[in-house]
Amino acid sequence: MYFPTSAARQLSTVPALPNLPPESVICLCPSPRKALFCTLTRNGVTAWRVRPPAVLAYLSRTPTSLIEHGENVGVQWSPDSSRLVIQTSESYLVLVSVEFRPEEIVYQAPPLPPNAQRNFLAGPGEGLPFQSINLVFEGVVRVEGTLLGVSPRRHHLIFSTKNPPTIQRIPWPVDSEDVNQVEGGKPNQRRGYDTWIFNDHDFSWLVDTDVSVSQIIHSRVMGIETWITSDGRVYFVRLHDYFELEDNASGSRDDNFQDEARHRHISLDSISTAHSRQGWRGTCVHDFETPRWVQKQRRIDPDESLHVQNRTYEEPRRAVAIAINGKFSFIAIGTFSGGLEFINFPSQEGITPKSKTIHVPNPYNRITGEVCALEWSSDGYVLAVGWKHGWGIFSVGGRCLASGFGVDDLVDEERFQDAFMYGVRNLFWAPGNYELLVLAQSSPRKVDGQLFVISFAKSATTGQHSPDNTRYAFLQLDDRVLVYRGADQPDMSVINPESDVWQHIKIPQSYLATNWPIQYSSLSSDGRLIAIAGRRGLIHYSSTSGRWKIFNDEQQEQAFAVKGGLLWFHHVLIVAVEVSKTYQIRLYSRDMELSNQNVLHREVVPSQVIILSLVDNSLLVYTADNTLYHFLIVPTAETIKLHLCGSITFNGIISAPSAVRMLSWMIPSAQKQLGDPVDDLSVATVLMVVGGQMILLRPRKSANQEVKYDMQIFADRVEFCWIHLRGIGTLENSLWGYDGHGIRVWLNALAIEASQQRGKGDDEPENVKESVNIPLDFYPLSVLMDKGIIIGAEHEAATRSNISFVMFRHATSSHLFLHHILRFLLGNRQIREAVTFASHYKDLVYFAHALEILLHTVVESEATLESDTDSEDGGLADAVLPTVVEFLDHFDAALDVVVGCARKTELTRWRRLFSIVGNPKSLFETCLATQRLKTAGSYLLVLHNLEQLDENNDDAVRLLQSAVGGKDWQLCRELLRFLHSVDDTGAALRNALSKTNVVSFIENDSEVSSDSSGSL
Repeated sequence: MYFPTSAARQLSTVPALPNLPPESVICLCPSPRKALFCTLTRNGVTAWRVRPPAVLAYLSRTPTSLIEHGENVGVQWSPDSSRLVIQTSESYLVLVSVEFRPEEIVYQAPPLPPNAQRNFLAGPGEGLPFQSINLVFEGVVRVEGTLLGVSPRRHHLIFSTKNPPTIQRIPWPVDSEDVNQVEGGKPNQRRGYDTWIFNDHDFSWLVDTDVSVSQIIHSRVMGIETWITSDGRVYFVRLHDYFELEDNASGSRDDNFQDEARHRHISLDSISTAHSRQGWRGTCVHDFETPRWVQKQRRIDPDESLHVQNRTYEEPRRAVAIAINGKFSFIAIGTFSGGLEFINFPSQEGITPKSKTIHVPNPYNRITGEVCALEWSSDGYVLAVGWKHGWGIFSVGGRCLASGFGVDDLVDEERFQDAFMYGVRNLFWAPGNYELLVLAQSSPRKVDGQLFVISFAKSATTGQHSPDNTRYAFLQLDDRVLVYRGADQPDMSVINPESDVWQHIKIPQSYLATNWPIQYSSLSSDGRLIAIAGRRGLIHYSSTSGRWKIFNDEQQEQAFAVKGGLLWFHHVLIVAVEVSKTYQIRLYSRDMELSNQNVLHREVVPSQVIILSLVDNSLLVYTADNTLYHFLIVPTAETIKLHLCGSITFNGIISAPSAVRMLSWMIPSAQKQLGDPVDDLSVATVLMVVGGQMILLRPRKSANQEVKYDMQIFADRVEFCWIHLRGIGTLENSLWGYDGHGIRVWLNALAIEASQQRGKGDDEPENVKESVNIPLDFYPLSVLMDKGIIIGAEHEAATRSNISFVMFRHATSSHLFLHHILRFLLGNRQIREAVTFASHYKDLVYFAHALEILLHTVVESEATLESDTDSEDGGLADAVLPTVVEFLDHFDAALDVVVGCARKTELTRWRRLFSIVGNPKSLFETCLATQRLKTAGSYLLVLHNLEQLDENNDDAVRLLQSAVGGKDWQLCRELLRFLHSVDDTGAALRNALSKTNVVSFIENDSEVSSDSSGSL
């Protein structure tokens, strides 16, 4: 899904200013929109632009300020990016105002003579003018009681202290000149100075009230606030304030309170000062058992220094970092021991689900250190992790996509630059998630060289999860797209990992310069047409002509933005756009130039489109008002139009429309063959991926003909999902989903009844058991249904002793899925269905290999089952091997499959295998009779290992005679070598030579070959 590419870029963090000694960077913090970021040193702060990465302003604190207020230790942005809040070592908050000066020029090209070339091409995102800013010292706030954590909000600051343990809130300072301009001389009156002291009464929901809050993490988008307390526990919290106009946890206005105030005829101004009814409520989402000796230690004498020093305990599961994933509704927790845990949001009843421990690959068992930084990508699919001694990227299901704890090969420590491989202090994702900015741990040998930019390639499904984007492996990079063309290659090229079958398509620089980053990418069903949409406008490409088409009128391009995705219907591009706060679905033709005059059709929708999906000629449109629209695509004599067939709302079913990431449906066979397509919406089973849950909505009509839906949850935390609607027999109407560990397949999902659901507990949803589970050791990108192969990629990192950096690349991997489907069918004794399914793939060059894997898997699993049970009859009552052998008899490759499997298994497995398949001597005779000599040679080895060959080796001699008659000299050499190996005296070899006279045949054949070549 996300794979690091190329080499990391290193940024210089030392300001180019005179008489300024270099300082190590101790903190990295992005602005809320991530267009800017700042780096913090011991005595200064620097403001940067993300793209291109360049310094915009620098502010240095005076020596007097450092002595009085302490050195810098942390920095955060205000929600509107107008301030920087710097935390110091002496419990002070230094406020820095960020002033934007668009009229000033920060960087400009140097003057050049008229004859010099002045054609400078801007890179992706570099076409927009630089935004000049000034950093201005605003003031200092002194905090009593040892400042711990700070969280800036829109109208106030929330922070925590240690002595005493409190949570405090103060308003932002307002200049005296602005007093009369804000709320009629009453600025921030609703948000006064508030202090909440931790005690057993007000904070009874804490597991241990003898703690303080070390970190305050607030998600402004989700309205979620979490605390990490000093004992390492994590709490979901919110501020209960029935009288306050604004919910302090989310920053939104409380309309219910206003209605209550009007009903009681109470003045809002008087209520705003009543803080006595405010209070924090929370739920512990990360808990652990503290050893008893630690609990007793607190009762003895916690102030005794010697006692504390001798018995210091560090809880391994103590939380040190948190990242909130609003897209999938769970949080990631990094622990002191370097572990990772994923925990779902607690329910409204306060029930906390169980945590999931994530495996961190560390093959050399190196020290990871504690987790220093966590950051989810904006799409919620991947988590970037920074350890004290390494870094890593993990998918939402827990799959490690890339990691590094040092380098594997020997490198020159003096020249090696990529310091992030040895540890990361801070990190964040740049806009579009194509780049990860990391701040490496400081090094005493080198002050500069801590800041790096790591480029990534990501799957197009992260931006738009459409069926066509899953049909081909389709990757997006910062300035290009990659399309996997293995589906169009011969079979052997698909399974050969060395084959380079990726097509690199560069995106026009003129479009990327002003519209970076790319938001949506779409591929046509045949893989020949590509559409790209960035910040504004769109462009499309044809691999047949190799040409991009862009808007000739830049104003038309900048007038709309793609919101909701774009799809190809043959040569017509279907786009959901936002134009002047209105929402439309537009149709463009690939054959015509891009312009407003060439729009084939416009369809206005009442709210923003969340996702588009195309099933045959039906267009499904799901909007932000929780409504699903069904359009039929109707070609006419001159153009093509959309015909609205109907709509239905999912109020009460889908609580968060923005969480829907994938949409499709399945139509019953009777409706497909006999029904009117206009009525499909009322009978279709709708497939959705909401957050991480893959669900089916099954329609049922009530007595008044109203359509209602029954929900089935198939899987949770699904990253990659698609539906196979037709073809290849058993796979019709099958669901495929990847959960971070393997692909789960539900065959004929329309026939799965709700009664098959199984509960796992009160705190976990009921899931439908999958038909097939295919474990994978790489990340899947697409499934080639007609070739029976899953295509994916895995990360590789290369280092050399003669280079000073790490090279990242992704390697293509493949996995056969045929034997998994066949084993499920044969396990259910569905031999006819298995034969029909396998017949679709019998012409593939690796079909016999897939059958061999099937047989080998069954033999090994049943042998293990037999050894684990006391009674053979009891353990193998439901044996699948006889059914598999019966299935193999339907194909010509059966004899090759059996002997190939036998030669790859232990001799102890042969007794049961050949007791079902048949005597290997009979199989050998069958191969001789049908002139399958190479297969017979393999059976000859089996007979030898089973000691079923006679003393004279008559079977080998007969096979040798047949090979001589067929002029298979390679087989003759192998048979002679075999006879020589089985009899050290050479009698068997002499006997065979005398009976077959093979030497004279070989000599005569060689003479004929030399004469033929001489005559030529």
